[in-house]
Amino acid sequence: MEVKGTAIAVLPKFIGEKHGPEALKRWLDGLAPAARTVFRDGVMLSDWYPIKETYLEPTALMCELFYNGDSIGAHEIGRYSAEYALRGIYKAFVKLSSVRSFISRANAVMTTYYKPSAMEIFTVEPNRLVLHMAIFPVPSEHAELRIAGWVQRSLEIHGCRDVTWAIPRSFTRQDPLTELVFTWR
Repeated sequence: MEVKGTAIAVLPKFIGEKHGPEALKRWLDGLAPAARTVFRDGVMLSDWYPIKETYLEPTALMCELFYNGDSIGAHEIGRYSAEYALRGIYKAFVKLSSVRSFISRANAVMTTYYKPSAMEIFTVEPNRLVLHMAIFPVPSEHAELRIAGWVQRSLEIHGCRDVTWAIPRSFTRQDPLTELVFTWR
């Protein structure tokens, strides 16, 4: 499985901004040699990278170093990624469209960042959204949390208030899909 450079390029930006330059150096030094080379040489945004070495393991290391091993750090970087990605014209699109309209692009966004992958809209109701990750060959709590954080923040950018999320079913728990549930007022 592979991940697009745009999905991994935010890792050092997030760590540097949130935890400082010394933390960024500590994170870089802790990466496996191949990943360290990718991040030090500069991530090519349009290139595809092996997901385990450049996305999952670096996210896990970040959680270990700066969140006492708590995977919630993956959720935080997902939120940051949405804020980073949804700027300018994209932010206007999210704000001006209905939840159903902007979330209808979920599969397109998913396949832009991860291959192979698939995301389906299971239901969109007033104040509730259920997404199903139908294809994600490398089950990962960190990936699921990053995606949940990204969707949560995009809903907030849209104007939804008090957005909560849950992952009641997960590939990581041997379920046939990962289910992401969002509610808001």
